[in-house]
Amino acid sequence: MFGLIGNFGPWELILILVIVLIIVGPGKLPQVGQSLGKALQNFRKAKEEEFDELEEKKDK
Repeated sequence: MFGLIGNFGPWELILILVIVLIIVGPGKLPQVGQSLGKALQNFRKAKEEEFDELEEKKDK
């Protein structure tokens, strides 16, 4: 079941984009993209900080 999660082809991505466009609407789509970008940026920052902490503990 979990092996199917990563198998997205171009038609599946187009379908997902169309569904999101219908649900959110074209007016709010830029806001959704901006929020998603900020969330990914915060996730990457937290991940890097966690790896840095682990490296510091490893060096001690």
